[in-house]
Amino acid sequence: MGRDFQTFLQQLEAAGELVRISAEVDPFLEMGAIADRVSKDPGGGKALRFDHPKGSPTPVAMNVYGSLRRMEMALGVDREAQGLDAIGTRIERLLQEAVPHGGLSLLDKLGKLMKLAEVNRWMPKTVRRGLCQELVLRGDEVDLSALPVLTTWPEDGGPFITLGLSHVRFKDGRRNMGLYRLQVYDQRTLGFHTQLHHDGARARHGYAPGERMPVAVSFGGDPALTYCATAPLPPFISELMLAGFLRGEGVEMVRCVSNDLEVPADSEIVIEGWVDPAELRREGPFGDHTGYYSLADDYPVLHVEALTLRKDPVYPATIVGRPPQEDAYLGLATERIFLPLLRLLLPEIRDMHLPAAGAFHNLVILSMKKEFPGHVHKVMNALWGTGQIMFTKGIVVVDEDIDPHDLQEVLFRVTSNVDPRRDMLFTEGPLDVLDHSSDRFAFGSKVGLDATRKNKAFDGFQREWPRDLAFPGEVLRRIEDRWKEYGF
Repeated sequence: MGRDFQTFLQQLEAAGELVRISAEVDPFLEMGAIADRVSKDPGGGKALRFDHPKGSPTPVAMNVYGSLRRMEMALGVDREAQGLDAIGTRIERLLQEAVPHGGLSLLDKLGKLMKLAEVNRWMPKTVRRGLCQELVLRGDEVDLSALPVLTTWPEDGGPFITLGLSHVRFKDGRRNMGLYRLQVYDQRTLGFHTQLHHDGARARHGYAPGERMPVAVSFGGDPALTYCATAPLPPFISELMLAGFLRGEGVEMVRCVSNDLEVPADSEIVIEGWVDPAELRREGPFGDHTGYYSLADDYPVLHVEALTLRKDPVYPATIVGRPPQEDAYLGLATERIFLPLLRLLLPEIRDMHLPAAGAFHNLVILSMKKEFPGHVHKVMNALWGTGQIMFTKGIVVVDEDIDPHDLQEVLFRVTSNVDPRRDMLFTEGPLDVLDHSSDRFAFGSKVGLDATRKNKAFDGFQREWPRDLAFPGEVLRRIEDRWKEYGF
């Protein structure tokens, strides 16, 4: 795991995971089109470093997290030792250490986890100086147009910062780090896209109209930070603590030069400013991860007071658009890391898959062990009431011996095991703000498909359910041993 962004890029280049582009490339559409094409290569393609962006001396790095191997490198795990699943295993063991005898809810267990002595090692640490403040610009010295901010789609409302980590503080003192897009309006103002369900929106709603909420946007730093900013954490666990857990020690933080927020000391660039929750401005449209343009709407304005940088920074960016994109691998990390936590709540679950084509919140596929009548419906309803999985429009449930990552197998089970009248559960609830399919904002219908095998005891199925076709294991082993003998 690289300790800062540029070290990580060097590690990627040494591992053959990064391509340098020395030709001049325009951040207006051209750079995004290149990243879009590369990210759709099998396995996610290579990370990209654009050494000469048109109109800016600052190199741009894209698709840095856009493969399974690079996510494993960013989070410091070994593919030979479980890969991303190893992080979930660590969490599972810590919870067992904190609560050896069960009997508590998931939130109670997480609360007990916070009392372990080891937790203190993960807490962020304040230092006096950081790489991110080698250069300091204030007031009229700030010019955001000097940064190579991308316009990635032709109907975007303007250039958008897409990989900046926004730091805010709730009025009760809790800190939050989220990955929110920011539209560049001019040299010193940005659109602060904090949607209805985002912690950033909850934080600003705690400030009175006319009151200034301090905001800082950091870029780069520890390669785990970008993932942690996207993680669906409970409110009493901070994204910075998760980063400390992943790296085994607290993230070093430095105080901003224009407000009392703290940012990762090894960041490439930091934008400092404030938001008045009562001041709104039109933001968007924006080509989004749904594969469509999210519509223009009113969002707060971020007024920039300072810009700090390390010498010779690299600007991290990503293209957001129709999957698969770089963010598919951030979603994959969440799927594998948080599966053990979900199983603490629902131990009948065996595995889970969030297909990239479902844009993370449109489809969840689960395998589970069915044990009583209504069990599948119980699991579906529990998911629709749990954290950010509440946004899921479709849940498909298959039997415990079915791999939910094998989409061909899942489709076979859906088409062969589902009777639409019996096996489809409809309900209503919250939807992601970006969902355009419902005629109501952030609210609509959802469906669950029970694609499990049916029986009389649990499902009231009166007919005999047929057995799957399968050759005996002994026959399969024999032909495997003799396969070359057959002439293949």
